[in-house]
Amino acid sequence: MPIVAQSSNETTDWVSRFADEVIAESERRAPGKKDVVVASGLSPSGPIHLGNLREVMTPHLVADEIRRRGRTVRHLLSWDDYDRYRKVPVGIPGVDDSWAEHIGKPLTSVPAPGGSAYANWAEHFKAAMVDSLGALGVEYDGISQTEQYTSGVYREQVLHAMKHRGDIDAILGQYRTKKGPGKKSQKPVEEAELEAAEGSGAAAEDDGSGSAGYFPYKPYCGNCEKDLTTVTAYDDDSTELTYTCSGCGFSETVRLSEFNRGKLVWKVDWPMRWAYEGVIFEPSGVDHSSPGSSFQVGGQIVGIFGGEQPIGPMYAFVGISGMAKMSSSKGGVPTPADALEIMEPQLLRWLYARRRPNQSFKIAFDQEIQRLYDEWDKLAAKVADASVLPADAAAYARAVGTAAAELPRTPRPLPYRTLASVADITGGHEDQSLRILGELDPERPLASLDEVRPRFDKAQAWINTQVPAEQRTVVRAEPDTELLVSLDERGRESLRLLLEGLDSHWSLDGLTTLVYGVPKTLEGLDADARPTAELKAAQRSFFALLYRLLVGRETGPRLPTLLLAVGVERVRKLLSA
Repeated sequence: MPIVAQSSNETTDWVSRFADEVIAESERRAPGKKDVVVASGLSPSGPIHLGNLREVMTPHLVADEIRRRGRTVRHLLSWDDYDRYRKVPVGIPGVDDSWAEHIGKPLTSVPAPGGSAYANWAEHFKAAMVDSLGALGVEYDGISQTEQYTSGVYREQVLHAMKHRGDIDAILGQYRTKKGPGKKSQKPVEEAELEAAEGSGAAAEDDGSGSAGYFPYKPYCGNCEKDLTTVTAYDDDSTELTYTCSGCGFSETVRLSEFNRGKLVWKVDWPMRWAYEGVIFEPSGVDHSSPGSSFQVGGQIVGIFGGEQPIGPMYAFVGISGMAKMSSSKGGVPTPADALEIMEPQLLRWLYARRRPNQSFKIAFDQEIQRLYDEWDKLAAKVADASVLPADAAAYARAVGTAAAELPRTPRPLPYRTLASVADITGGHEDQSLRILGELDPERPLASLDEVRPRFDKAQAWINTQVPAEQRTVVRAEPDTELLVSLDERGRESLRLLLEGLDSHWSLDGLTTLVYGVPKTLEGLDADARPTAELKAAQRSFFALLYRLLVGRETGPRLPTLLLAVGVERVRKLLSA
């Protein structure tokens, strides 16, 4: 079922506010026009990471809100696959130093990594993002800039830019002496802040200046295919253009009115597209806020093409917490595909929807993912009982589906931390997992693992890819007799009380009551006694003892889940002298 649309008066979230502004701006620019155009741009120069995803999710959420209000929206996603290949990324399987010979070529002219099923470098890295956007429910119109330029779609715009190169040069000249902030250094991946614009065409390039004058067009060499070219002459009337290549020494003269092997320099290309496509809304990364940046300069250049600069926020960094090195082989930075391996699409959408674009946030690959899931499940419960705040309800609705339909969801969403514990303890053994999960709630036993999928599969993937082997749970095969015989009277009594209560408390809630209740009984307290510092200390001591006897260390999965996983007979064996 589609999610019920909410008007901007019913919510106070950032998405609704931007939707209001975009609709108003669209009406101002073209009264009565039905289509609203929003845009994103991504460069498939390597793995497209979770920071880059903000470039797409921000306009997607705004576009989807506009659709919920009954308007037609086009979300254009420009694949900047005609950008130059700048460097050989590290850590890419199937890629070695020999790829350096392709630096300077269009991304679509660079071979794909070894073993890839795709035709070229750009298609290889685009494919993973296309799959992830599909899983996230993102609706868009993809545009290949290679196809646009090489088919001559932008020919009139290119000729127009060359004719008005003096005007463009004058605008750029106002900023050439101004320096923006230095490049933000990358932190290790475990604490990485992923610059959202890093994978877009916003990367630094020359602006077209040269000793022969200013030319906003850059040919790719007809001999070596690289952009190591310099325009040395251009005639407006005949459109004859002469260039030389510093890489291979090749030179030729072509008619630009017939020539399609080149592109406008980035600071001209971007505003040209705004005008050509009629873009109303497009966000930009923090690198665009400095003097002379692409977005700032583009706001002036776009007028040369008869257009207006889009409205849109500057968006902040996306951080990563705790991604294991074993999972960062795809270039050292986590991608949407990495995140979707360990979390459901709804949770990932929610992380982008609940924070304003100018707010940074972290995506958890470590134990924090369990807390995030707890928070998500609490929000779902509040939505169900109508106690949720309006802005939180809006973020939830945007996470679980789009204007078209809800995303597929886990039929019975058991707590992620419970599923992860079961996957950890059983090593992914399905029969064992079903037995344990089926005993969580005896009044409503689980009949099939399909009821907890895909969440269970995500939790299992998290255990397998993000939890180091030395931190995984291995249940003892034999009792620790040395520890058992060394226990004092209080320790032996605590085990006796636990073992006596197993049969009558054999469920997740029952065992929770039991393991917390044993120390209360030893302290002479009622079952509903309020926790004190002394009681908490006694409970921690008891828990540590159970962990040592069951798994050989003082911490582990939640004890009720662990006890269910071990099974009543084995628990009795391991806790009895």
